[in-house]
Amino acid sequence: MPYDRWFESIGGAGLSELFGWERNHYDRLVHFLYGLLITYPVREIVLRMSRARGFWTYLLPLLVLISTSTAYELLEWLAALVFGSDLGIAFISRQGDVWDTQKDMALAATGSFVATVLIGSVNRMLDRDFAREWADSLRVKRPEPLGEIEIARLLAEMRAEDDDR
Repeated sequence: MPYDRWFESIGGAGLSELFGWERNHYDRLVHFLYGLLITYPVREIVLRMSRARGFWTYLLPLLVLISTSTAYELLEWLAALVFGSDLGIAFISRQGDVWDTQKDMALAATGSFVATVLIGSVNRMLDRDFAREWADSLRVKRPEPLGEIEIARLLAEMRAEDDDR
């Protein structure tokens, strides 16, 4: 991608030249921007489609972004396996970096974390009930162990059905 030439036309020198990079970091920029720019719309979806409030409306979008970034990297790896060594490596575009996949996922997570902190900071400044909603979202609403109770109820139903036969 010609981002280096674009930057050179604006600033007189390319980013690779300024920082001494030997590879094109466009894919890294895209992964960071993916996390940064998609977190807010995902948070809006979480707010509008679920009962999540407070802390959870910040954590869930971050986890969605990390998960989808990981899924994309797994898809890239699968494509490399399917298409063979030369074409597969070109598709992955590791450019000699064996940690490229992990760095891409980390950049997406970092972008999402930055967006989450920004969103939280703006909401904290504008929403008077922010602290109360945050604390309430972390409060345990039903302290009884629901999974264990439900399993016991289902087992009791099964036993009752067996006894009726």
